[in-house]
Amino acid sequence: MTHPSATRRKVLVAATALGVAASVWPWRRAHALQLGDRGPAPEFAGISSWLGTPPLTMAGLRGQVVLIDFWTHTCSNWLRTAPYLKRWHDAYHGRGLVIVGVHTPEFSFEHQRMGVEDAIKRFGIAYPVAQDNDYATWRAWRNHYWPAKRLVDRSGRVVLEHIGEGDYAGLENAIRSLTGAPGPAVAEPDPDLSGIGSPEMYLGLARVQNLAAAGTLRAGRRVFSVPATLPLNRFGLGGSWTLADESATLSEGAGEIALRFRAAKVHMVAGSDAPTALGITVDGRSQPPAAVHDGRLYTLFDGGASAEHVMRISIPTPGLRAYTFTFG
Repeated sequence: MTHPSATRRKVLVAATALGVAASVWPWRRAHALQLGDRGPAPEFAGISSWLGTPPLTMAGLRGQVVLIDFWTHTCSNWLRTAPYLKRWHDAYHGRGLVIVGVHTPEFSFEHQRMGVEDAIKRFGIAYPVAQDNDYATWRAWRNHYWPAKRLVDRSGRVVLEHIGEGDYAGLENAIRSLTGAPGPAVAEPDPDLSGIGSPEMYLGLARVQNLAAAGTLRAGRRVFSVPATLPLNRFGLGGSWTLADESATLSEGAGEIALRFRAAKVHMVAGSDAPTALGITVDGRSQPPAAVHDGRLYTLFDGGASAEHVMRISIPTPGLRAYTFTFG
């Protein structure tokens, strides 16, 4: 994700230059979606496993309306689209809609089949999921983002491409048009996410930008101190941490993370060698602890309404791997 002042084109260019994919900033202005022929749908390629279905092919799905959903289970942007995907599956599967979730991992631990299976269960996904661990299908479809969708008509032609969140009524009306669903068009406003004032904050060296720390950041162990004050959209580390491309790992003793943000919710992608209970305060007030173990997305705080806050996370023992903070 990027700050709202950056354009989506700039995000794409930056991500491509870095050789990485990107989650997109949640806020987007709703607009009318236009169906049009964008060429034949590519085949699935390099799928390591199919979950909830025998192996599928686009050729075998000819005659169905297919919605390809590129996702990864730690992406909070995708998580906000999940209720709509479930609703569309329930409403239109009987009219010929097939949703295929293409799970392309952002972090190395997301390659694990067990983690994807757990996410399917936790999120109540009832449609087929393909594990695209080597990005082969991602590249075949020329995708660059989570979440992203491609709508394919019954003749196997891509007729709609959509990046990010929002435009849910337009997407559903496109599905209704292709499946021939009766009744009036859907008219439903998108959720208002404009109050989110903090970008995604990565802790790994490959994409770290928001860490408040003196000197040059290098791979390996370093002792950090949390600054006395933090500017908005900055975080600080306290204790002995080992920095790597994807994550920061608490390597010795107890540790701390502090961050200043503007949002209603705070999520953290993290994992731990052993179950760990994180102590959390927001603006000095204690919050329920967060139990972290398996690598996944954890919700640390839900304040109900967007506002500026300072969060402090106390980590009692070493072994926590922190990857990124995202906001809602």
